[in-house]
Amino acid sequence: MAVRKVLTYPDPILKSVCSPAQAGPGDREETGRVIADLLDTMDSFDHCVGLAAPQISESVRIAVVDVTDHPNAKDPHGLMVLVNPRVVHRSEGTKVSREGCLSLPDLTANVRRPRKATVEFLDGLRDFEMNQVQLAGFEARCVLHEIDHLDGILFLDRVASITDDLFRRQNYR
Repeated sequence: MAVRKVLTYPDPILKSVCSPAQAGPGDREETGRVIADLLDTMDSFDHCVGLAAPQISESVRIAVVDVTDHPNAKDPHGLMVLVNPRVVHRSEGTKVSREGCLSLPDLTANVRRPRKATVEFLDGLRDFEMNQVQLAGFEARCVLHEIDHLDGILFLDRVASITDDLFRRQNYR
């Protein structure tokens, strides 16, 4: 469909809670357009592993994630198109790791997230069937990062210490 402009902080759309995406038979053309634009936009960036609808000015609960080619991914699920995703379980065990975001292009940060999560969603690749996946490691981190976008949360909101855990991107390679 189209490569869209990625919004950057402090655009207010990024801090807004998104509305549920409509996935009924009469709504699929519009939802499909948003999905296609997310995929085209994600594919236009090197090393991009996920993108959420509000990042392309769409305030609906849709995100795409594909960590398949990332060196930190272990047994990934491949491309996931998550429509109205919901976290149904987060592990108690957590890990702090570095995160980046296209909407905060000059920054990275150390962010604490659960090591594992179970997410339920309408599968945009499989005729909007309900799906549930158990995620671990880097893939769990990426999916939770994108779901945060749907709730108006940026990784800045999860940083324990702005002084110790936030970095300019050019200082981290």
